[in-house]
This record gives sequence, structure tokens and C-alpha cells, in this order.
Amino acid sequence: MKIATFNIQNLFHRDKSLIEKPIGKQITDWISELDMLMLQPSKSWNQQDRIRELSFLIGFEKSTPRPYAVLRRKAGFLYMKGLSHSIENKAGELTNWNGWIELQTVPIHPDATQHKAQVIADVNPDILLLQEIEDRASFEDFNQLILPKFDCKSFEHSFVIQGNDMNSLEMGIALRQGYKLEAVRTHNINTIINDDGKNLIEYEITTPLKEKIWLLNAYLQKQTKDKKQADNIRKKQVYKIAEVYKKLIAEGKNNVIIAGTFNAPSYCNSLSPLIQDTDLKDITKHLSFEVDIDKGNDGTYFRLGAYRMGVNIKQKDYMLFSPALFNKMKDSGLNRRAMWPEKRPQWSIYKSVTSKNIAASEHPLVWGKIST
Repeated sequence: MKIATFNIQNLFHRDKSLIEKPIGKQITDWISELDMLMLQPSKSWNQQDRIRELSFLIGFEKSTPRPYAVLRRKAGFLYMKGLSHSIENKAGELTNWNGWIELQTVPIHPDATQHKAQVIADVNPDILLLQEIEDRASFEDFNQLILPKFDCKSFEHSFVIQGNDMNSLEMGIALRQGYKLEAVRTHNINTIINDDGKNLIEYEITTPLKEKIWLLNAYLQKQTKDKKQADNIRKKQVYKIAEVYKKLIAEGKNNVIIAGTFNAPSYCNSLSPLIQDTDLKDITKHLSFEVDIDKGNDGTYFRLGAYRMGVNIKQKDYMLFSPALFNKMKDSGLNRRAMWPEKRPQWSIYKSVTSKNIAASEHPLVWGKIST
């Protein structure tokens, strides 16, 4: 039985608020100013002239005239251009409508989507936990149409849970034939009411040999400018996850895995309630854990495994096993061949990954194989 976790960073489109803006502050200010002017119910001649100037500076007037609305990439994001190429700012008998609509999401490069599938196909897990997917419909398109291109059978079952935020960062699970999802439970691990924190998702699964395992899928607080506050929030979340784990063990449910994106290295104090104060075992500590050799200056340290000195990536993604399952581990590792190294060369990547724009994700896929 092979289990994997992958922060896939969306499949086909990603909320633009999550993407690092490749533009200067000046252009950002121009766009904000234009937004404010366009919202005015009536505009003075000076405001209309300013709208024309801003449209020129941002580049909207460069759209080729077409009989239909067209999408234009501006400042790294996509916008909808109006029906006419005229730079008039209001509807008229001759110009129709020449406004523009800002789109909330940005399409992911098709090659990046292909690389996401290639990573999953190379590992070919029986159970796949996913973080940061748009919705179940997107995953099913990916599952049915993209994965088979890489000689990877589509997963038999999938389940996606909507989060509290509106950024399409949902969590889900996919199962091969023979694995049955018996129950799904959510645990609120956030202390602030109506915040955008993710719930802890508990999956109860029956294997083909009728054994039961409990998977806890977590997505913890990200680092922010206020690092201390982020650490405090994350530590409170981790305390609650530890309580759920201890409760499962007390009920005799010994086959437990906690996996997902923790957004902090293992030595961070915010993770101590799980890493240090329970009997959970980090998969990276298993003797079988494999990682491709780094080719950078610190490559000689590769034998220490991933997420350690010389491996050149900071640990954010985890698979923690209860002792009962850790002792059954036969093989484990991670696939980072579709990640883009910040400083090349460092590790072996697919030849088709030629830029950061078409990398699968900033996260590796972590997997473990358990004897059944």
C-alpha cells in the first residue's frame, strides 16, 4: 500500500492573490487608480483624460480590434477587454462598451499541469492526499483526462472538501480500486471564528485486506510578515491536531497517518506538540527514505536524506506515522523532479522543466509504502 501527499498548488487555475506579482509598485498604483476612477458614477473631463492616460500607461489600448471580447495579459494577470478597440471610457452609440473586467484567477501553464500529472504517475500511489486544488470538478478533469497520458490509471474514487476561504485552496483525497472511504470528519483546529484557516480532515479508510487506517490531512498557518503571530497560530493548530491523534490512539485506532503542508521546518517550536510531544514518526527519519542526489556545492550531504543539510529545500510537507505503521514501512521517499531549483544545478529534474513557470509545484510529492 503506497500513500502519498502532494501540495499541488492548483491544477488549472490559481487565485492571483497567491501569485508573486512580477510588477513594480508604480504599475500597481496605476491599476488601483484606474479601478477607483472606473467606479465613479460620473466623471469629470479631467478624470476622463486621466482614464485615457492610465489606459495608455497600463497598455489596454494595444488590444487588436476584434468583433468579440478578448482576454489580455496585463501586469502578469489576465483581464477582459471590451468589444471595441476605442479608448473611450463609456458606453456610446458608436463604441458599445469599452470597459474591462479583472479576472480573479490566472490560468496555469498547460506544461505545468502536465508535470503535476507526471510526478503523480511516477510515484503511482494507492492513496493520494492533495492540498491546494480548485474543486472536485477540476480534479476529476485532471484525473480522467491528464493522468492517463502518463500511463497512470485514473483513481477510482475522489473526495474534495471546501475550505473556509475563497482562494480555491481545497483539500482532497483520491483512492485506487479496492480502497474504501468509510467516513470523513472535520475538526476545527482554528481559534478565530470565521477565519480562513483550514479544518483538519479525518479520513477513515478500509484497505483491500480489510484493515482500517485513519488519515489526517492538515494545512497549517503560513508564514507571514509577523512571524511570531504566525507561529503562535500554528502552534495552537498543532496542539489540537495532537489532541485528535491522542484520542484516536486511546480508542484503539493505532493505524494513523498525519500528512499535509505544515509550512514550517521540523525544528520550529510551533510543531513541537506533534514532533516532540507524541510518539509520531516523521517519514524522513525512516532508513528507507530516498531522495535524488543534489548536484550543488553541498551535494556530499545527500546521504543524510531530504530536508536536511545540503538538500537545499526547506521542509514544509510532512507524513507522520503512528508507531504501528512506521514499523511496517518498506520504502519511502519524495519526488521533486518537477520542482524548479532556485540555484541550478542542485538536483535532477525532468528535461521538460525548463523554467519556474512550468514547474509542477514549489512542493515535492512525499510518499511511503507500507507492507499489508
